[in-house]
Amino acid sequence: MIRTQVQLTEEQYAALKKIGASKKISMAELIRLGVEQVLAANGNIDEQERIQRALKAAGRFRSGIKDLSHNHDAYLIPVTRKRGV
Repeated sequence: MIRTQVQLTEEQYAALKKIGASKKISMAELIRLGVEQVLAANGNIDEQERIQRALKAAGRFRSGIKDLSHNHDAYLIPVTRKRGV
């Protein structure tokens, strides 16, 4: 990692300290997460990083639909048609 300095307003500093304490992560980690969001919004995440993020997300959420893995097309096709995809 590269060490750098960032100047924050007092309000930003206090808010980050509060969020960090509630989530039990450092302010530096919160800032890195924010930087990642900016980079992602600007399309600066390489393919390997996208693959790693997708693998980390796999299985972390529950839909409540018991047959989703077998009948995913039946559930997903109507949703994509509504969105115009």
